Amino acid sequence: MKIRAHLEAIEKSTLAPYASKSAESIGRTLYGDEPDDFRTDFQRDRDRILYSKAFKDLQYKTQVFLISEGDFYRTRLTHTLEVAQHARTLARALLLNEDLCEAIAYAHDLGHAPFGHTGEITLNELMKKDGGFEHNLQSLRIVDLLEKRYKTYDGLNLCFETREGIARHSTVYDHPVVPEEFNKYPSPTLETQIVNIADPLAYCAHDLEDALNAGYLAINDIQMMKNPLIVRVLKKCRGRYPGFDEADTIIRARLLVRTLIEETNIMVIEQTHKNLDRLKIKSFQDVRRVRIPVVTAPNRDWENFNNLKKFLFENVYKRPQVCIMNEKGRLIISRIFRHLKEKPDMLPGSFKFHYGQARNKKTRNRVISDYISGMTDRYAMDLYQMMFEPYEKVMFGFRE
Repeated sequence: MKIRAHLEAIEKSTLAPYASKSAESIGRTLYGDEPDDFRTDFQRDRDRILYSKAFKDLQYKTQVFLISEGDFYRTRLTHTLEVAQHARTLARALLLNEDLCEAIAYAHDLGHAPFGHTGEITLNELMKKDGGFEHNLQSLRIVDLLEKRYKTYDGLNLCFETREGIARHSTVYDHPVVPEEFNKYPSPTLETQIVNIADPLAYCAHDLEDALNAGYLAINDIQMMKNPLIVRVLKKCRGRYPGFDEADTIIRARLLVRTLIEETNIMVIEQTHKNLDRLKIKSFQDVRRVRIPVVTAPNRDWENFNNLKKFLFENVYKRPQVCIMNEKGRLIISRIFRHLKEKPDMLPGSFKFHYGQARNKKTRNRVISDYISGMTDRYAMDLYQMMFEPYEKVMFGFRE
């Protein structure tokens, strides 16, 4: 008996009836591919994403604080790993497909430009007349086209459900126009919905920890909010960890964030069980027909969580230091983009080839956008130096 068949049988016997099953996948709709003997299709998708160039490059892309500001803060890669961990926890508790959740989580930020959301906003403005730039759709473009790992086709040739999870990723920052291919069903899989909620749970909790460690916030600032969710979390911390208020700042930050994660996971799991019962969801087909999210938190708790996000936005993301970092990123991307439009011979290798093959301005600008969005923060800063600093060496810094 092949290991894959055994794994598929385990899925069938242990996962909830409304979970996505590898054996029931719509399959690889872009190109045909033989199944693997030792992995399910969703496990294979996860591994393909894990070994992609775009995934590796996330380690040098900004989450909140620029990579150049220090090695102690989270990057887009550590955020991605944390989203995957949140998603696996929720999937396990709800008897959903952990492998599919992990694959979608690994891919959900592949399309992010350097310098975080500032990079995305800047590229979107520069591409406004040529289709814009949206990182979810860019993530899909990467896994479908831009990754070059196989001789017989472009992209990673992922399963429909994984690609759908990327295309239908939706948070407060992400409201992409969903490609027609993925509008067949009113609702995405529950695994997609898990990643949609795991993303803000992860970045809010861990950006809070980074802000506390950086000294941008103090525990007292959090207490002064009088946010019911935070009040509940702090009460748990004090009851569970004797001496919490006298502990070192870093320890208190970790205990606070650990307890916040636990509390938000519990509220999502409990509310989702209630939603499944209330909506009478008994099968995978039932999930697809429902027109509202099933994986949610209680309204009041979610409002409190959103108020915490607003607090972080006002007190961390809008701080002068962060605004200066963001302005650096905006300037670097804008100048490189405009310079490459004027001097396309500076494009490397395959990008220069595709630029030459492009039949119109829109497609040519998309090639430049693909090139810049795929840069790490570090490479974008290095390229900026090579382009605009007369004494900066070029021979050993340029990446083909």
